[in-house]
Amino acid sequence: MTHPARLSVPPGRERSPLPAASGGFTLIELLVAIALMSILAIMSWRGIDGMVRAQEQTRLRADEMLVIQSALGQWGADLDAILPLASTTPMDWDGQVLRITRRTTAVPDEGALVVAWTRRDAPGVEGGGQWVRWQSPPVRNRTEWQQAWQQAEQWARTPDEQARRYEISLVPITNWQLFYFRGGAWSNPLSSAGQTAGTPASTLPDGVRLQITLSPGQALSGAIVRDWVNPTLGGGRT
Repeated sequence: MTHPARLSVPPGRERSPLPAASGGFTLIELLVAIALMSILAIMSWRGIDGMVRAQEQTRLRADEMLVIQSALGQWGADLDAILPLASTTPMDWDGQVLRITRRTTAVPDEGALVVAWTRRDAPGVEGGGQWVRWQSPPVRNRTEWQQAWQQAEQWARTPDEQARRYEISLVPITNWQLFYFRGGAWSNPLSSAGQTAGTPASTLPDGVRLQITLSPGQALSGAIVRDWVNPTLGGGRT
């Protein structure tokens, strides 16, 4: 019986065994991978957090802008609806409160309204104040108008619970100022500058300039100026 020939291997040239197959990552590789994943997660979280904060800031700015626009829209509507009635005062500014006699928008007409605007201290608001509007129930005769006119003045100084039922807080402000356009120039409403001799102080000016300063700490800040032109002059509305 013939046996197959065997290849002889020279001394010192024996075959080395095959390397064992790798069974996975080493501990160091796993630690490095975990560290990299942690860094990526932190960076992603900061990016998402920044986006959320930016979106929230944008939403707050938009909300505050809508409130300011609504308040200024109501301000202009009150001035546009001024109603000069016989034996009444259409508009009066005493340095603290602006009172206006205006038409009502109800249909059918329910009579005139007395509205008032002022700034009230608000300790819980940064900057310390709120721009506030008050409106009376409809008045149908001079006696009711006189009562509402006096209530508006009292409300601005020492409001009671009954009077506060007719008010609404609008915008946080630190201060506000009014100027009248008379005799071709802007002046303090309480001064006699620009008034024609013999003209009653209650006569409507040619224009009214409102300047409010928004309270700090809000999404919007700074000063806002709004001019109103007396419609009887042919300049249209605000």
